[in-house]
Amino acid sequence: MRQRLCLGLLAVCLLPPTALGGPPAADALRDGQAEQRLMQVLALTSAGLTAQALPLAEELVREYPNFQLAQLALGDLLLARTHGLATFGNTDAPNEQTQTTLHALRVESLRRIAAQKQGLAPPLGSIPAQFVQLPRNFRHAIAIDAALSRLYLLENGPEGLRVVANYYASVGKLGIDKTLEGDQRTPLGVYFITSNLDPKTLDKFYGAGALPLNYPNPLDVRRGKTGHGIWLHGTPPEQFARAPQATDGCVALANPDLERLLRTVQPRTTPVVIAPMLTWVQPQALVPEREAFTAVLAAWQQARADGALTSVLDFYAEDFQGPKKSESGRLAQPAPDRAGQAAGPPIAAQGFVVAALAGRGGHHGRHLRCRGSGRAYRPGQAPILALRSRTGLEDFLRSDDRVRRFSP
Repeated sequence: MRQRLCLGLLAVCLLPPTALGGPPAADALRDGQAEQRLMQVLALTSAGLTAQALPLAEELVREYPNFQLAQLALGDLLLARTHGLATFGNTDAPNEQTQTTLHALRVESLRRIAAQKQGLAPPLGSIPAQFVQLPRNFRHAIAIDAALSRLYLLENGPEGLRVVANYYASVGKLGIDKTLEGDQRTPLGVYFITSNLDPKTLDKFYGAGALPLNYPNPLDVRRGKTGHGIWLHGTPPEQFARAPQATDGCVALANPDLERLLRTVQPRTTPVVIAPMLTWVQPQALVPEREAFTAVLAAWQQARADGALTSVLDFYAEDFQGPKKSESGRLAQPAPDRAGQAAGPPIAAQGFVVAALAGRGGHHGRHLRCRGSGRAYRPGQAPILALRSRTGLEDFLRSDDRVRRFSP
């Protein structure tokens, strides 16, 4: 009898929402609310307060019948009336497909819980260490921690960056570090949202809408990476959320959470950092790196203004590639092969990574590279976004406040 009851409860987790009364009206959806309520249910259940958790779980399932994890939590609470709970999803799966689903739900629960724990949740006032500086006209930024299945929305206000929301997110079926078309991995790097796609033009699989990213970016292309169509998007009607690794390379969020992004972020001026794991620091800890970056850029600008070719060449990597002449026409391109020349002194910002935006009038400027790092700086403008090189992420620089897509 118990086995039949367990299987019946597990089956409920897989029912489409239309069979359970349908999802709440769109105007009633609020980002992050369903997860907060689920965390309360799980906390009460873990503390042995199942009688208090049960009505909360029932209400949550009524409002979000496609929230499979909530369905599973409710099933546990119903079983707890007569039996002790040995584990989350306290039932046996009858076949391989159900075992896979149950395992994915358990992993999802662990990821959601881990993101709330002290030591893993961002400390108050902290920001991802990848962000060193953002321009004022970049109102928001997004950072994704693949290890925690977490997306963080940051606002760039008068006092600098701050986290304003964070959501559970799903990445590629085979994980991260995309290199090839069709490898079912989510790319690592820094990208920009290029557009906001109307959900009416999309298949229902993408849910509330989609925010395409500019993968492959110039650094990806230089590294020989292939593929396209990497989006931030929602979930189909039958799923509130997807398993931690369930997409073909995109980043998927629950529709209420994606709707917040759709209402908030701006194409072309919203950077999206995707990292294996984010490191959180207080903003003042990044001041030395920002100053080092600015100092190197200023030194390059001064050397160029002085017309000192030898000094300018010391800033360029051996594999530098660029136009035949500088924008002014006064400075020749550094030689493609400088192996026979003596190496200059090391420069301060050797760890930074930078990609370039288009220069004034749409033409493309030269790329300044930290020698030894193989990474390009956009000359002639003040830095607006700097990111630590150990994450393999790009930086972006100002172009007279007119941001354009980079073209090498």
